[in-house]
Amino acid sequence: MKAIDTESWIKQRIKRDQIDKYLNNGNDFIDDRELINLINKHKNPDVKQIEDIIAKSLAVNTLSLEEVACLLNVNDKSLLEKMKQACIKIKKKVYDNRIVTFAPLYLGNYCINDCLYCGFKKSNLQAKRRVLSSEEIKKEVKVLAGKIGHKRLIVVYGEHPNQDIDYMSESIKAIYSVEEKTKHGTGAIRRVNVNAPPLSIEELKKLKDVGIGTYQVFQETYHHDTYKIMHPASTIKGDYAWRLYCMHRAFEAGIDDVGLGVLFGLYDWRFEVMGLCAHNLELEKRFNIGAHTISFPRLEPAHNAPITINSKFKVTDSDFNKLIMVIRLSVPHTGMIITARETSLIREEAVELGITQTDASTKIGIGAYSENKGIQQDDCQQFILGDTRSLDELIRSLAEKGYITSFCTAGYRCGRTGECIMGLLKTGQEGKFCKLNAVLTFREWLDDFASEQTKLVAEPVIEKEFNEVKQTMPKVFAQFMDYYQRIRKGERDLYF
Repeated sequence: MKAIDTESWIKQRIKRDQIDKYLNNGNDFIDDRELINLINKHKNPDVKQIEDIIAKSLAVNTLSLEEVACLLNVNDKSLLEKMKQACIKIKKKVYDNRIVTFAPLYLGNYCINDCLYCGFKKSNLQAKRRVLSSEEIKKEVKVLAGKIGHKRLIVVYGEHPNQDIDYMSESIKAIYSVEEKTKHGTGAIRRVNVNAPPLSIEELKKLKDVGIGTYQVFQETYHHDTYKIMHPASTIKGDYAWRLYCMHRAFEAGIDDVGLGVLFGLYDWRFEVMGLCAHNLELEKRFNIGAHTISFPRLEPAHNAPITINSKFKVTDSDFNKLIMVIRLSVPHTGMIITARETSLIREEAVELGITQTDASTKIGIGAYSENKGIQQDDCQQFILGDTRSLDELIRSLAEKGYITSFCTAGYRCGRTGECIMGLLKTGQEGKFCKLNAVLTFREWLDDFASEQTKLVAEPVIEKEFNEVKQTMPKVFAQFMDYYQRIRKGERDLYF
């Protein structure tokens, strides 16, 4: 590992000129008082008001903050049921009957920050620190792509000079370089999404050049005072605005797709939903592109982080389901990600509410995939997992409920990203491409990786998709079936 002057690295991280130009009289776009007042103002929404808001969502239109506040205050069971049914319809209209899967790949757990809720915080002296080399990364990918069958990764970096932009760029190149032989073809990662610290415009351009997919940065909490408590001012992460405006910088750098999120449980979940929606509205207003994905992890126990157990803002399961519905309705175009932080039961309930992406065969210890380490490693992972099912088990469970698992990455390679994909999503056109490519990539995975039990469950789902394609897209059905038969004979990566 190269010699690092950590203090000098820290001092040059934040580029004040890349924040100030976005501020309004020195203020950012999150007005805590306004968001709280809106929630309180709409405590008793009437039935007609909620029905009108639902109708707007069904037309795939982003809701205003006032409308979001109204949905947050719905407690009537019949209205909640109407919201749920609308979520199901929106998911089907925008993304069709599919769930996208991925794996998280943690490349290092060094960090110069000291977040109160994180097992990687620098003051946790009991944490076993490590950062993977290029060769170690390739070993991880050989398992993920060659044995499990993943096509997408979310690569996770700590904020530390030994995981700087040069390391990020080289690690992504290493991931894309791996091609591992499978039963009928070659296993490879086709899309690398990045969960990373806030970067400068110059650094983000370098990420774009190596072909990343979505750039994720979670604000953790939008509540300014809570943010200050959770993130010491002496750290880089203590700068709220540097983090808040990282998506603005990403769009300036030419990155097409960005992912928002908060850690639910640090503050009132209703406020955090308002913050997420305000952030999405700000991006739509400035760049005409909203959040490509929204994530909503809940606070989970972490090594030497007592606040993860004692927080007074922990979100109940019923409130968790409600916030998922509100986000689905408020930002109907967005992809929604639920992870293995949650239990299998919670994830299965969430899928019914409009989830589009989830992970499986998840390990979050450093080097855990290739070294065949246990799923839970308390002293070298960020938090404790709730769902430890394999990808095969998850896919079987989804198929039993009629969902098709998609491994498609075609849209990103065909230019259906950024403003282009926003238009396709809002008009329901992207779902048509997704249905075709979902079936083709699902067939690939079934032939190369699935257990016989999972294949049996999956075949009726594919048959149903055949019938829908034939009925709704007759002009492309012949070509679609030609691709399908070619995949059955061993060809790979055919897409529309």
